Amino acid sequence: MFGAGVKETMEVSATAKYLPVSARKIRLVLDQLPGKRIEEAMVMLRFLPTPHAREVAKVLKSAAANAENNFAMDQDDLKVKRAYAGEGRTLKRFRPKTRGRVGKNYHRTSHITVVVEEVEA
Repeated sequence: MFGAGVKETMEVSATAKYLPVSARKIRLVLDQLPGKRIEEAMVMLRFLPTPHAREVAKVLKSAAANAENNFAMDQDDLKVKRAYAGEGRTLKRFRPKTRGRVGKNYHRTSHITVVVEEVEA
């Protein structure tokens, strides 16, 4: 029988959209999360030197709260399954340069998604 003995796990996610930082910078933080338990990931994010870790911590905390409140999962049994960032809207702005020229400024935004799942303790 196909799939016999395989236990399916519930996935719960949280998303933050239009954060005013490029997805490239956020991915440096997010690449360290998958496979870690929630408590371990929160401690790691607290001591990372980048200020973007604070935004990632908010999304991780929200995903854990979604799992606990909406699906009655125990927060101590959760681990990060996936964490990824996508490109958001890019605002194009111009800055005056010397001799009447114009320089482009791109204000990039990103969308962060964190997916957690329950593991057996």
